[in-house]
Amino acid sequence: MKSSNIGGQAVLEGIMMRNKEKYSVAVRKADGGIAVDVREYKSVFPWKAPMKIPFVRGIFHFVDSLVLGMKTLTYSAGFLEEEEGEALTEEEAAKREKTDKFIMNLTVVLAIVLAAAIFMVLPYFLSSLVEKRTSSRTLMTVFEGVIRVVIFLAYIFLISRTKDIKRTFMYHGAEHKCINCIEHGMELTVENVRKSSRQHKRCGTSFLFFVMIVSIIFCFFITAKSQVLRVLLRIALLPLIAGASYEMIRLAGNSDNAFINLLSRPGMWVQNMTTKEPDDSMIEVGIRAVEEVFDWRTWQRENL
Repeated sequence: MKSSNIGGQAVLEGIMMRNKEKYSVAVRKADGGIAVDVREYKSVFPWKAPMKIPFVRGIFHFVDSLVLGMKTLTYSAGFLEEEEGEALTEEEAAKREKTDKFIMNLTVVLAIVLAAAIFMVLPYFLSSLVEKRTSSRTLMTVFEGVIRVVIFLAYIFLISRTKDIKRTFMYHGAEHKCINCIEHGMELTVENVRKSSRQHKRCGTSFLFFVMIVSIIFCFFITAKSQVLRVLLRIALLPLIAGASYEMIRLAGNSDNAFINLLSRPGMWVQNMTTKEPDDSMIEVGIRAVEEVFDWRTWQRENL
């Protein structure tokens, strides 16, 4: 297996695939056809230098991924509105686009704030409940990390129970299976994709799980006595945690080293919750999304 460096995500009734600065969104329409949108993605950051600096580039790529993810989700949601028979004039469409852009940017900011509050601040306050029972800072930090992981897994479990999210997780599985099919040297067909694995080491789920684990290590170095300062330091460390986690997931995706594979295994296990086996129609959407932005035949000839 060799990394192709393409990646993507599931959207509503579809899949987004990205290859460098080009991305495609393939969506299964109500009439059975596949709508495809192919575009160039421009980073929300005007500076290119930080995007190449190890342990710094991670936070920039993370924010870029959130923005692109929201953009493609908004695009796919538009097809659901069409199915409901909502017809817009040109002026209404322009207003809708402007509103959607504002909502998308606001959602990205809120997502980052909520993630910091739920996964960094809340576990700290919950772990402080046992502070009276132990004076060990190591035990407190580990307990905080365990709470963080439990909240993360509980969140995934709860959202996976809803019907729409189940279908999205099936498309997520199709996305992974398409990439695995290519990277293992097989022709990109429905039959080959179907028998490929739905787990992948470069998955965003694995990235988030690395964030959970790396945060435990970083929090060991917070020795401030003030509770307010401890919270602020946890928030301030988020960019560094994201940066270190990005480097780990990047290394994992480009290595077949036994130790790296071992480190990747917990994240792969969590993917059993965030990916489901897709049907053939979903696999077809994934194949279409890949072929719009990636010449997999040429890549296989040159790399495998």
